[in-house]
Amino acid sequence: MARTRPRKAEAAWPLEQRPGFLIRRLHQIHVALFQKRCAAFEITPLQYSLLSALAKRGTADQTTLAADVALDRTTTTGALKRLQLRKFVERTIHHRDRRAQICRLTKKGAALLRRIEGAARAAHLETVADLSKADQKRFIAMMQRIVAASSDQDEARAAPD
Repeated sequence: MARTRPRKAEAAWPLEQRPGFLIRRLHQIHVALFQKRCAAFEITPLQYSLLSALAKRGTADQTTLAADVALDRTTTTGALKRLQLRKFVERTIHHRDRRAQICRLTKKGAALLRRIEGAARAAHLETVADLSKADQKRFIAMMQRIVAASSDQDEARAAPD
């Protein structure tokens, strides 16, 4: 006979103890801080990440940028189109693969990135400001470890047989 009611221990797991809930709340908190600090630039955290990734690479196709910021290509393409409309990014058709778009930061985009850097950094630091410096380093290291392990698993799943 199938059990229809969860055991008492299984039923009571408070939200504030669930990693997924806490991660989502922390993301909401960070986005709010980023929007407050960076409002004058009218850039989202995702757009900031794309500009940063593009600045690091110089030029990149949209698929590579999507992987750099851990997003799907459709979302990345939409964000890049919005950045292109504001003349922060140039997108051109790849000369060897007409389906691919090659992106590069414009001078205006590079200037924006220089201007927003201090405010964006402040938002990131404010996100973890309630932790001691040592706890901030440990927390970031733990997040990096989780992300790296997940990335390794993703790569293993994607590897050909």
